[in-house]
Amino acid sequence: MARIDGRGYDELRKVTLETDFVKFPEGSVLITCGSTKVLCCASVEQFAPRHVPEGTGWVTAEYSMLPRANRERSRRDISKLKLSPRSAEIQRLIGRSLRAAVDLAALPDLTITVDCDVLQGDGGTRTASVTGGFVALALACRKLVADGVLTQNPIRHQVAAVSAGIVDEQPMLDLCHEEDSSAQVDLNCVMNDDGQLIELQGTGEGRAFTIEEQRALVDLCRKGIRELMAKQREVLEAV
Repeated sequence: MARIDGRGYDELRKVTLETDFVKFPEGSVLITCGSTKVLCCASVEQFAPRHVPEGTGWVTAEYSMLPRANRERSRRDISKLKLSPRSAEIQRLIGRSLRAAVDLAALPDLTITVDCDVLQGDGGTRTASVTGGFVALALACRKLVADGVLTQNPIRHQVAAVSAGIVDEQPMLDLCHEEDSSAQVDLNCVMNDDGQLIELQGTGEGRAFTIEEQRALVDLCRKGIRELMAKQREVLEAV
């Protein structure tokens, strides 16, 4: 079975990271993965939530999709007066993933919010948000050090994410929308630069799957994440 876009089964879509895409946030990046485009902006505020220990900071995230990011218009969450369950679940995933990159004790009484707005969705929006969100977060932390707000950079780990799945019994990396829609098994994976898992979300959409199949998908994700991290480092070194 050939893939829709002609890629190999273990090949990422074309990925670009355009930093400083927005003027005002402390860190911003437009990440493009194939036809998926997500704008990630990191904003710093001079307070920490009540639930965190005194002298400690916080990293969180918000996620949304523009009404016409997909093939049909969707209503804005604000028009429904509540966050959709999907958006709530995804932004919690992004927040957990990005906190795993940071020493919160090195962010005293600061909050960094990473807003991830999907401009165009063609599969993998949550994983693109994590990968792009990390770059925006790293840029914001770098600026805090440069401005003298922090004495050391709180980033402790690089973090990136990608999807994999089984489509027509074929394991494949980085699913586009058409592949994701017909996947028998769908898996999202977040890792750090030590190769450790941060999040693993696997679902048997069309059938159950074995531990061996899960391992094969994680191995595909590990390969893709290494390549994504190389791109992250490249753009951060160039800024």
